[in-house]
Amino acid sequence: MDSKKKYDFVKHRNLYFIISAVILIAGLIVILTSSMNFGVDFKAGTNIDLVVGKQLDSAKVEEILHGLNTSGDVKSKYADPTIGGNNSDRVSIRFDDVLDDATVDKIQKAFATAYSAEVSKEINTVDPQLAKELLKKAVYAIAISSVLICLYVSIRFEWRFALAAIIAILHDAFIVIAMFAIFRFEVNLPFLAAVLTTIGYSINDKIVIFDRIRENLRFAKLKTDADLVALVNDSIWQTMARNINTVLVVLIAAGCIYLFGSESIKLFALAKLIGLTSGAYSSVFIACSLWYLFKRNSLTRSKKKVAA
Repeated sequence: MDSKKKYDFVKHRNLYFIISAVILIAGLIVILTSSMNFGVDFKAGTNIDLVVGKQLDSAKVEEILHGLNTSGDVKSKYADPTIGGNNSDRVSIRFDDVLDDATVDKIQKAFATAYSAEVSKEINTVDPQLAKELLKKAVYAIAISSVLICLYVSIRFEWRFALAAIIAILHDAFIVIAMFAIFRFEVNLPFLAAVLTTIGYSINDKIVIFDRIRENLRFAKLKTDADLVALVNDSIWQTMARNINTVLVVLIAAGCIYLFGSESIKLFALAKLIGLTSGAYSSVFIACSLWYLFKRNSLTRSKKKVAA
């Protein structure tokens, strides 16, 4: 197909910049006004998983917990319980405070009495100091990985590729964060793992296109802005089949984990789905257009020097 008849990614770059900006700004506003919905990993409290052995009903679970609050046996606030398990026989409840053993035993006994069944429990408790430490280290992990990726791309390519790549992968990481903030999904350690793997996948996708751009640059004679636009668009189209095949495979895998995986990894899989989609999108619509803008500026300066 004639390249002139193909979709011009560079020409429509502002549309995609605006779409990304809207999502990121909306997420930032939610974070500043309501914060993230931090799970027990990043927020002090206790998470209790109870396996009842019988099918649970959300209304009855709420009734049991409300009764415990009313009687004073449990004074801590709790988030909406999550029912899961193979036969909906498992409930996960997150409390805002660190519960003592006596309170946990009262909760376990209340469910055992209500369902006339043996109830097993799993407790996950995080104190305030540890929660702050985990959150700080999470930020450090993302920052350090981003810097190292930037150094790698700078060594392998050049600073324009590195700058475009680092902006794009941070875009992908913050898209995941923004979506979780907007829709109030719980943020926990698996979420952090999903963000870090999103960064890794994202840079891999961008390296493929950047490598093709670099290869095409070797034989290109860039005299006008149109030549540069054509080079970027051609490079994207030449790697499009590979990018589509790769993203489809990983999306199918992540989708299967989300659909058929346990409740404990569903949010991880969801974060992966968002991150993988954002990574594929930014590789084509954001990173390449950013590199084009940086390269165009240098091309313009070169022309001015020649003219002078």
